[in-house]
Amino acid sequence: MNGLEEIDGASRVCLYVLLALIAFLTFVVAWAQIGCVRGRPFKNPDGTADDWREQKIFYGIAWADLIVACPLSVAGLGLTFVNPRPGLFMLAGVSVWLVWANVMTTVTSLRFEKPRITLSWLVVFPFGLIVGLAYLVWILVHFNVLYR
Repeated sequence: MNGLEEIDGASRVCLYVLLALIAFLTFVVAWAQIGCVRGRPFKNPDGTADDWREQKIFYGIAWADLIVACPLSVAGLGLTFVNPRPGLFMLAGVSVWLVWANVMTTVTSLRFEKPRITLSWLVVFPFGLIVGLAYLVWILVHFNVLYR
């Protein structure tokens, strides 16, 4: 990969793991938001469901994710393998989205009267936050090498 030759092997492996996790999260978000747009309610860990017919904001968030966030993520992932510097820069924006969206959803999930911490809850809520923060830390650590 041009532009990443100066980064040591362990850091590159870490980057590839983060890229795979971002791709996974993008797929999960796109799948969930397509379901929302099609009218499928999103089941919450406490047994309740969020339905865009009852809370219109979910419909807008779904379209925003499908039109802006997911395509930006796919473009950044693809560009990273063609021209790493701009691709990694685009993915920094995606990581900010992951952090923001997952802080919002994690805090919102705490409103549940009896939230159950399940694998589904971890993937839906704080996992994206952790991945986004990890990517931003990776970029900050390697900023001088990537963007000089």
